Amino acid sequence: MRQAIALLNARTTTLEYNPLAMKKRILSISYDEPLLQTRQMLLENAGYDVTSALGYVEALETCTARKNFDLILMGHSMPRKDKTTLINTLRPICEARILSIRRHGDDPLPEADASIDSLDGPHVLLDVVKKILE
Repeated sequence: MRQAIALLNARTTTLEYNPLAMKKRILSISYDEPLLQTRQMLLENAGYDVTSALGYVEALETCTARKNFDLILMGHSMPRKDKTTLINTLRPICEARILSIRRHGDDPLPEADASIDSLDGPHVLLDVVKKILE
């Protein structure tokens, strides 16, 4: 958790709070459909507008079509090379922050704005998402 917050703080810019703003929009990406559905329910119950994408191609199509996400969440089932490729493709066209859930034992993805361990649990995920979107 400390690593995720430290990495996030290092990359955080000053954001203005607007109480009249719409729900924050999250694109959640995974290669595992049950995990994707569970994550979507968790985030929606926390008040976020969530769009799920199953796999790299669907994520790329969804993000390039909408371009209005506040956060892109890449699950641990997504291969590291796909995450890196997708981040490098999306950065020029989408201003969303990027949170990578990494497999336990893997190093954080330097291209992402923040990273958490897959074993950190839902409470850490929600805390980090909230911090990113503040």
